[in-house]
Amino acid sequence: MTDTHSIGGCNPFAQTGRSKLQNKRAHINQQIIKQMRMRAGAENLLKATSNNKVREQVVLELSYVNSDLQLLMEQLEGLNSSVDVYQNVQEMSSIPLIPLGLKETKDVDFSVALKDLILEHYSEDGSNFQAEIDDLMDLRQACRTPSRNPSGVDLLASYFSQLSFLEPRFFSPTRQIAIFFTWYDSFTGVPVCQQNISLEKASMLFNMAALYSQIGTRADRQTQAGLEDAIAAFQKSAGVLHYLKETFTHTPSYDMSPAMLSMLIRLMLAQAQECMFEQITLPGIRNEFFSLLKIAQEAAKVGETYSEVHQSMIQTPIKNNVPFFWTTISELKTNHYNSLAHYFVSTALLDHQLAPSDDEDKQEKALSQLYDTMPEGRSPLDILKDKEERRRIGKAHLQRSIMGHEEAIRIHSRCRHLQKLDILSEILQAGLKRSLTKFEQNDKEDEFTDYMLAPDIISKTEKKAEMEIPAATKVKVKDLFQQLGPLSVFSAKQRWSAPRTIRLRLQDRDLGFTLKGDAPVQIQSLDPLCPAAAEGLKEGDYLVAVGDTECKWLGVSDVMKLLKGADEEGVNIRVVSMLDSSSQPMPTKSATYGGLPKTYSMICLAHDEDDKNPKSRKVAKKPSFLSWGLKNKQKSGSTLSLPNADYNGPWNRPCPTYPSSCNESALY
Repeated sequence: MTDTHSIGGCNPFAQTGRSKLQNKRAHINQQIIKQMRMRAGAENLLKATSNNKVREQVVLELSYVNSDLQLLMEQLEGLNSSVDVYQNVQEMSSIPLIPLGLKETKDVDFSVALKDLILEHYSEDGSNFQAEIDDLMDLRQACRTPSRNPSGVDLLASYFSQLSFLEPRFFSPTRQIAIFFTWYDSFTGVPVCQQNISLEKASMLFNMAALYSQIGTRADRQTQAGLEDAIAAFQKSAGVLHYLKETFTHTPSYDMSPAMLSMLIRLMLAQAQECMFEQITLPGIRNEFFSLLKIAQEAAKVGETYSEVHQSMIQTPIKNNVPFFWTTISELKTNHYNSLAHYFVSTALLDHQLAPSDDEDKQEKALSQLYDTMPEGRSPLDILKDKEERRRIGKAHLQRSIMGHEEAIRIHSRCRHLQKLDILSEILQAGLKRSLTKFEQNDKEDEFTDYMLAPDIISKTEKKAEMEIPAATKVKVKDLFQQLGPLSVFSAKQRWSAPRTIRLRLQDRDLGFTLKGDAPVQIQSLDPLCPAAAEGLKEGDYLVAVGDTECKWLGVSDVMKLLKGADEEGVNIRVVSMLDSSSQPMPTKSATYGGLPKTYSMICLAHDEDDKNPKSRKVAKKPSFLSWGLKNKQKSGSTLSLPNADYNGPWNRPCPTYPSSCNESALY
């Protein structure tokens, strides 16, 4: 049997952080199965018995089982919240991103069922296809541990494409085959078992999207190339999820329901938009009026996308299945990026007064496009020319920036999984401290007037994150079972007679019939008085072999050469006849596709072999935060950067120089 590692899978025993997490996920899934079996048995006993003492005991046991299930669900939620192991190992100064965990599955033994079907349906010896069956099983096994790179995606795509051959070849819409696919819900761990291959295909697409998301979180976001990789990966993840949503509309697993997939698509696109914002700010933000307004609207766009993600996460029933960590970090990022937007606007208004050399019309247009409604009905030009009005509105934006950062810090403190991310706390504290310092610098001691509420900033971006359906979903592969013949003819939906051997003798080099069609060729214009007809040849028969040569893939010209080469004694040919399939039984309904086998939730599920609870993963202490409060005496000659927590990392790279100015500006 082929080694799974050699065909693209990772070593399943490799002790990486990600593999440990997946092993814990598999272990918890088995524990959930065990508890669900116990609960099902207890509920059946409760219905069957009328003995009060027995009922009391069963109710007590049910409470224990439900408690254990709740603890297991919390452990699974903890695994979905362990985002730190998926981040780039060199990166210590960026806000963490959320990856999708791979769906777990059980082993599937194709061997017996496929060999039986090959013998029964195609009238060929199934043992002759043992090598192909082994390759199929090795490929599926490798897909359980794909490498976290494009090769891993290609591996999943190859198996997905192979399933497109397997489905019409062996899975008839009118009959069931004794192959069960078991997959576990990524969020709840609840198993779904089906004979329907659509579950297998949908789950493979989900894992392909999950792998793209993990590639995105792993990218080095301190380089332009790394950010490009992250953006592409998240957009492809969203594209695969969209393809899954549109293609498999009634999947029985809740993590692949339309509502959940819609939320995941929004999440992937929001993370792509966040990486686009980081890409713009990576070289530094020029402390200049137009640049600051542009970056403010870009930050507002990121905040807007995360707000949409958060709103979709808190809807019923999604909020009951999405990890609390996901909901809180999306709400946190909404506040964080909106606060950044207000800070940039305040910096533009406070640090850059309108000078005679400035383009008034251009600045007026830029400011007018920043709000839906101008503050207190003032015209953009009046605000730009009035120094005190600029200061008042700038301070109002600083207030909203401070309030937003304080809210983000409060959100951070209420989630225990977020509390483990020290880097995130340090970035939020840096943003708050910077806004407070700037507010103090522009506050007057004798100012007792009420502050106005700064209006919302219109979100705007030069590059919007878009779904991208990767070419990997349509990768070309070789049909493992092509020896059975062209799929257009030799498929599971057709019914065939057993192959018949007919002795064909030529009379005056005349066959007594003609051939038509592409591979395989069919008998037509059969002379009912010819010897072949007397031996049982029928018009419409498919010719599958001439002598010892298989002809399923041969065209008319090639088959004619074989027939014309026969000697005086003739040659044996093998033919099959297509049978009427109208008398076949109607299919049962399916939870995935109408007209396909139904779902089984608790059958053919493996028993757990280990009752130990997985230990909680400890998060390593992150480096302490580098003071952000650096100042220089340059205004236009300075740049702004994102608040960070890295002493010597890329955040502290030299900034490009610009013409100097006498005003002081903060560093962002």
